[in-house]
Amino acid sequence: MIRSSVVFCLAVSLLGALATHSAHCEVLARGSVYQDRNGNLLRDAGEKGIRGVCVSNGEAVVQTDARGRFEIPVGDDTIVFVVKPRGWAAPADDRNLPQFFYIHKPSGSPDLRHPGVAPTGALPESIEFPLVRRKETGRFEGLFFGDTQPRNQQEIDYIAHDIVEELVGADVAFGVTLGDLVFDNLGDMDSLCRTLALIGVPWHNVLGNHDMNYDSPDDTYSDETFERVYGPPYYAFEYGEVHFLVLDDVVWNGEKYHGELGARQRAFIANYLALVPKDHLVVLMMHIPIQELKDLEELFDLLEDRPNTFSLSAHWHTQRHFFYGKEKGWDGLEPHHHLVAPTVCGSWWTGAFDERGIPHATMADGGPNGYLVIGFEGTDYDVRFKAAGRPVDYQMNVYAPEAVSASDLAGVEVLVNVFAGSERSKVEMRLGQEGPWTPLERVDAQDPAFLRLKEREPELPDQFGRKLPGAATSNHFWRGALPVNAPIGTHLIHVRTTDMFGRTHEAHRVIRIQ
Repeated sequence: MIRSSVVFCLAVSLLGALATHSAHCEVLARGSVYQDRNGNLLRDAGEKGIRGVCVSNGEAVVQTDARGRFEIPVGDDTIVFVVKPRGWAAPADDRNLPQFFYIHKPSGSPDLRHPGVAPTGALPESIEFPLVRRKETGRFEGLFFGDTQPRNQQEIDYIAHDIVEELVGADVAFGVTLGDLVFDNLGDMDSLCRTLALIGVPWHNVLGNHDMNYDSPDDTYSDETFERVYGPPYYAFEYGEVHFLVLDDVVWNGEKYHGELGARQRAFIANYLALVPKDHLVVLMMHIPIQELKDLEELFDLLEDRPNTFSLSAHWHTQRHFFYGKEKGWDGLEPHHHLVAPTVCGSWWTGAFDERGIPHATMADGGPNGYLVIGFEGTDYDVRFKAAGRPVDYQMNVYAPEAVSASDLAGVEVLVNVFAGSERSKVEMRLGQEGPWTPLERVDAQDPAFLRLKEREPELPDQFGRKLPGAATSNHFWRGALPVNAPIGTHLIHVRTTDMFGRTHEAHRVIRIQ
């Protein structure tokens, strides 16, 4: 990375007055975005600039001119980044992390427990951003991971064997981890990056509350290590006709954190969206679920005139869909869909070990640990949940007694946990091959299998790893009753669910009526 320095206007210590923020020391950075035809990361003779590419300093957004040039204000703590445009790719490093940014911290990060950015020195005369041509299909898919959150190298190895190995060579455009990349030990970030890099696609990362420098006295320097490893904590990139915004919604006050974007980040969102066609799909990716944001109303104000929006988060270690309408403060023509993603680490790598020595890590809603595969085409998207190490069609658990007396059928309940179910899912059941399909009722419930696991923890301490969390009450359960006139015998309960995207899954359970 080219280095330079700007004249200091005031010395700022970690514990000093933070009023001397970068805005008071601004100078103009100049540079260009160019087509790197030979991929050597150097601008060679004949390599032309690219017109109309968005460049940001984290607040303002400018577009390159006909020769690919830009200029933008920077202070003494600024990251200048390119919004990767459709049909182009930023070069990735040996960890498959896209390199689309330039960090300008003349004096580097403050002295923190986990190192931040080394001094970058003088501002270069020209910041050059290479891009290469990349064919992008009309339909494409991405991988979306909720909290990977390893405590140590052993848990990074769990991720390698439970998730990464089954995804090597996956036909996806990119991957995203939705925060809590690690579990407070920021020194694990590099090893985690190198493990995920084996999947073989560019990887984007959201800042989570466990990815921060907790020895920072406030939010100003809470992401210094994250910036050193991953780059800007918020930015945007484009793929196909979809506009993806990676957001930082974790604010640290020196003692605790809360969910908020802040004025500067909202200004970046507004400035970028002003350059995005109104009918394009905008996808927001954050860590803390959207309903916890202190400035949710202000965020909705930036989005409500757009007919096609979708947002994702993680953080809860459960999976849940939300649909925001007028009753929840959203004034758009169509409800806003927010999805709290399942987590790779499940319930923080807790629970009994399987035959591979990996904790089953069942989440508190009874869902297995796993990830999402999301497909995009134009303004349409569809979501598929994939349980780690399980078949693709493992999408639900069906609960019913092993056996029941024919005289007691009237009181028998069948409970179904559809892991990725939502209020827009349809769930039906029938007994046997010829019986009629009957709709099931959506209910709030706790997962029976998870409750049994919790009950057994004290009985079998040697067979369990870390203890599971308490059971969560979830809204993706459905309940129904067996037909009271079912004949004596061994029968198959058939359950099918059709999700909001029209995708149907089936599951079965054997029951004996005696």
